[in-house]
Amino acid sequence: MAAPPDRIWDLVSDVTKIGRYSPETFEAEWLDGATGPAVGAKFRGHVKRNGKGPTYWTTCTVVASEPGREFAFGVGPSDKPLNVWRYQIEPDGDGADVTESFQLAQTPPLRLYWALLGWTRGRTNRNGMRTTLERIKAEVEAAG
Repeated sequence: MAAPPDRIWDLVSDVTKIGRYSPETFEAEWLDGATGPAVGAKFRGHVKRNGKGPTYWTTCTVVASEPGREFAFGVGPSDKPLNVWRYQIEPDGDGADVTESFQLAQTPPLRLYWALLGWTRGRTNRNGMRTTLERIKAEVEAAG
């Protein structure tokens, strides 16, 4: 992305803006008095699974927060998240390379789920991450 890493990080770490970028999570709000992306801060996201439904709220906990470099959050219980979403930002010349990733917890039920249905969810995640990053890129570069 043709933007400074700090500006990109400001966008990805402000969960209240997620609805502008994500095709599944259309809104989010900080919980328990949290106002920003500190490790341990909780928020809840309003998700429309696969962009179609079902629609539900899910609680998330910030697990990594390094300005200009990384933002990650776990979905589900804070001590044992079901999955972790991560944005890694690497400075590159006048801009940055941004990688969004998803890691499923290595529990037997989730490994079974991924073995049986992971191909379809993996495709949905990859497409969603591509859309999210394209939308972030468009906004951060327009702010130039």
